[in-house]
Amino acid sequence: MQRRIAHLDMDAFYASVSLLRHPDLKGRPVVIGGRRAVAADAAAPPGGYARLRDYRGRGVVTTASYEARAFGVHSAMGLMKAAVLAPDAVLLPADFAEYARCSRLFKDAVRAIAPCIEDRGIDEIYIDLSAAPDDSARLGMAIKRSVQQATGLTCSIGIAPNKLLAKIGSELDKPDGLTLLDADDVPARVWPLGVRKINGIGPKAAARLLQLGIRTVGELAATDAAVLTGQFGERYGRWMIEAAHGRDERPVVTMRERKSMSRETTFERDLHPQHDRESLSDVLLRLCERLAADLSEEGLEARAIGIKIRFSDFRTVTRDHTMDRATADARAIRGGARACLRRVSLERRIRLLGVKAAALVPAGGTVDPELDLRPASGDA
Repeated sequence: MQRRIAHLDMDAFYASVSLLRHPDLKGRPVVIGGRRAVAADAAAPPGGYARLRDYRGRGVVTTASYEARAFGVHSAMGLMKAAVLAPDAVLLPADFAEYARCSRLFKDAVRAIAPCIEDRGIDEIYIDLSAAPDDSARLGMAIKRSVQQATGLTCSIGIAPNKLLAKIGSELDKPDGLTLLDADDVPARVWPLGVRKINGIGPKAAARLLQLGIRTVGELAATDAAVLTGQFGERYGRWMIEAAHGRDERPVVTMRERKSMSRETTFERDLHPQHDRESLSDVLLRLCERLAADLSEEGLEARAIGIKIRFSDFRTVTRDHTMDRATADARAIRGGARACLRRVSLERRIRLLGVKAAALVPAGGTVDPELDLRPASGDA
């Protein structure tokens, strides 16, 4: 039986959920972000919305509508920088509890049609359609209709013989797209794309590839394997060649015991622990809120919280903190993360910040008193 794997990605999920409460903002540039204490409604003029140009602070963008993205605004960008690009954009606060609720709704809608899914976070899933009787286009449209009826939101779906191509496909025709890819489509539709379109090639690897004169997936596919293994090591170099040719044998994993969950972000510029303290505090809050939403969506709580910091010299440190009780509350998670931060010497600029939830237990459940709650060491 030929494999058919779908990747479903909700369109500008956080922004789209926020627009459900503000339908008059549809079609306008909207940015979600900033501290909850700086709620947009509080700063807005009577009968209006707060504008990005009026924002003062070091907060960061959580997400942006497609109209705002057209100005160059993107997640993790500083709000003051975004204000230069899109000063008339509307600024709204994030609501991670509502994002988690809509996440559950869209996943339940998909399961009603195709129950074999792999959860990849609050706004995306893989779906194994191999055993489904209908053709791919009909299945994809049925799933899209079901998601929209359940949530009022649109999604983009890629359907392909494997997970790698399915994820690439889901991004080709956003928003509200349905893309079918096969192995024969790789040269025409995948090879012209930049190497960053391959999930697993990050900014550092892309920069090194650029130094080798490799910009597109097609150029990567044509590169001698010895060059890539020499630059990136045997395992990663050979994986790059396989990925560039659209080959991927990973199965859709429907059942998995979650041992930990994490959220992290790499900054556009290295942040100073003192001079950029407000920005770092805002990012920490945003990560904790997202992690809390992930936990709530999975019906889990954490008995341990950890942090991960990568400094400007690429040295990475992790710290863990055992909580008094299991939690999925953003404020409690932030308290645990701060306890970890107090055990780190913050003298260098920071390149990456991450928060981890570990020793996971079912929400509201009882905990075995013999359970070892010492968090595992290592990166999140």
